Amino acid sequence: MRKRTREFGTLSELNITPLLDLAFVLLIIFMITAPLLGNKADLIIPTSTANRESLPPDRVHVVTLAQDGSIDVNGDPTNRESLPDVLSALAATDPGIAVVIQADHRLSVQPVVEVMDALAAVNITKVALVTKPSTD
Repeated sequence: MRKRTREFGTLSELNITPLLDLAFVLLIIFMITAPLLGNKADLIIPTSTANRESLPPDRVHVVTLAQDGSIDVNGDPTNRESLPDVLSALAATDPGIAVVIQADHRLSVQPVVEVMDALAAVNITKVALVTKPSTD
């Protein structure tokens, strides 16, 4: 009669292969989904119920900002120092004018902000920026 000691003995080796498989699958899932979560932005798009009445073209003036820093108002060249005077003369002739700003896409934001500050200083409140869809 032999005793079966092996039958009730403790298990000395644990098979960790399924555990490693699970860990690697979870790692791959997190590596794939992590970059997608970083680009998420919660945006609340504003809406308006204001009446959008269009102005006649003779009441719309264009300020053009070129890449070299030159400024044109309705095609007439001007500089940054005389821009408030030109804009105030336009506002004096017709207080309800609108101004469209056309800026080169390679410009920084600061020159556009300076033009908008000059418009606000002479109480021109109808301002728009010209954009176009990307051709890429």
